[in-house]
Amino acid sequence: MRPTPRTLQAVRNNADWCDTVCRAHGRPGRFEAGLWLNPAPVPAFYPNVVTLTPDADGATLAALSGLALPGRWGVKDGFATLDLASRGFDLLMEARWIHREARDPSPVAREAWRTVRTPVELEAWEAAWAGLPGGVRPEVRVFPPALLGEEGVVFLATGDAARPDAGGIASLSAGVVGLSNTFLSENAPASRYAELLSQLQVLFPGRPVVGYEHGEALDVWRSLGFEPGDPLRVWLKQEG
Repeated sequence: MRPTPRTLQAVRNNADWCDTVCRAHGRPGRFEAGLWLNPAPVPAFYPNVVTLTPDADGATLAALSGLALPGRWGVKDGFATLDLASRGFDLLMEARWIHREARDPSPVAREAWRTVRTPVELEAWEAAWAGLPGGVRPEVRVFPPALLGEEGVVFLATGDAARPDAGGIASLSAGVVGLSNTFLSENAPASRYAELLSQLQVLFPGRPVVGYEHGEALDVWRSLGFEPGDPLRVWLKQEG
C-alpha cells in the first residue's frame, strides 16, 4: 500500500526536525537516496537514520552497513516496511503518524501560553520535559540554545517560567507543523493540550499539525481531533 500524502509530509517534517536538532549540536546529517542519515553520534532519543520513502530498503541497508557507531543507535522506519531484526536491531516501538487539519483558532486560554525565548527559559523547559526539577546537566542537554534561533521552531510553555507545567515543540516544514515533545506536569489539567493546539493555530494559521504517537497517548490526541495514519517503527541497534 502506498503511503498517503499526509504520511509523506509527516515523515519529511520529522526528518527535518531531526536534522535541525543535530545541526544545533554541531553534527548535521544529510539527505540522500530516500534517507536522512547522520554518521555521527546524535542526541538522546534521536535516530541516526530516517527513511523518507517506503521503498528505500536497498539504500537503507547499504547505509546501515556503512555506519560504525557505538551504543544503541536508532533507525526510524517511517513506513514500517523494514525488518531489521536479522541485522542486529531490536524493535523499540511501533506507532502511527497523526494528522490534524488546520482549524480556526479557538479562544482557549491563549494568554496562558508563551514562547520560550531565552537560554535560561529553555533550560527550565527541558528540565520540566525531562522530569528533572533540579535541572539538566549540560553534557546531556537535548535542546541547546542554538535552537531558539531556528526559523519555524517554537518552544511553547505554560505555568511558571522557572518550572513550566506543560509544553511542546512546534517545527514548521514540508507545509505542516510538527508537534513533538509535549508534556504535562503531574498537577497540570488535561485541558492544557487543547490550549496548546489553540496556540498553534494562532502561530501557524492555515497549517495542518502532524506528529506520531502510540498507546494511550494516541488515544489522547485522537480525542483532540487528530486522525491516525500509516504506521512507523523505531529500531535500536543491539549492543556489540
